[in-house]
Amino acid sequence: MTPATGDDPRTALLEHLPALRGFARSLAGDPVRADDLVQEAVLRAWSRFDQYRPGTNLRAWLFTILRNEFYSQRRRAVREVADADGAMAARLATKPDHDGRLALADFAAAFARLPSEQREALVLVGALGFSMDEAAETCGCAPGTIKSRANRARRALVAMMQLEGDACMDMTEGATRAVMSAQRPVGA
Repeated sequence: MTPATGDDPRTALLEHLPALRGFARSLAGDPVRADDLVQEAVLRAWSRFDQYRPGTNLRAWLFTILRNEFYSQRRRAVREVADADGAMAARLATKPDHDGRLALADFAAAFARLPSEQREALVLVGALGFSMDEAAETCGCAPGTIKSRANRARRALVAMMQLEGDACMDMTEGATRAVMSAQRPVGA
């Protein structure tokens, strides 16, 4: 069934489809998967006809492409996880980073509008994890003054950012969350 030397191998490819399909079914064991395999092999052959040497065995060349594609798919399948219903992908999905960057930009703008004493108190107590006594010593004032400045700063930020009560701020910056929630930062 090899075409004459003058024939275009792209046209002769059609003659080999039934045999390719039978070979793919014997490899894959599943008619649907076999048809996908044949389609992929034909696409690869079509895109690489410049590598085919006229006068050589077109059938053998096509079967080699199909066989190589089958084994490539098997190697890939070892590293892949079957997830037909999407349950695994849903668990791995993450929120886009741009939301965190936008929220952080909003926070930075609101933070910049605070009086310097309040910013200083929030940075020392919230972001850097100083105790009230340590922050007071650093600023040269009473611990109650630092506590008051930090609380006023938090309330002002909540108002400026239009947050309600215990609204969750989904930010990527741990120090920012600590400042907003009056907790020590993660890792401090």
